[in-house]
Amino acid sequence: MTFQPRGLDFLKDVDVRLSVELGRTEMKLKDVLALGEESVVVLDRLTDELLDVMVNGKPIAKGEVVAQGGRFGLRIVELAGETAPPAPLPEVAVAPAIDAENR
Repeated sequence: MTFQPRGLDFLKDVDVRLSVELGRTEMKLKDVLALGEESVVVLDRLTDELLDVMVNGKPIAKGEVVAQGGRFGLRIVELAGETAPPAPLPEVAVAPAIDAENR
């Protein structure tokens, strides 16, 4: 029996957990226990910041919340690792070294 690799096609049917993180905060346990209806918990993320999209706890993208058919959805805005390439460094002119014998 010989094993013939098929690329990564065999992984396409593996179940993964995709989650979206709205934000985080730290609270004392006494404050958590005091939460009730209509309590507001302020998170560390601003309303105009992109949300983190994670697969099995690893960040893979950033997105924004959308409403579709009466449900929340997520529009992917950028994929992890797909940032603009850094601008090239400016060239710096270097004066030639002066040889002590040729002065």
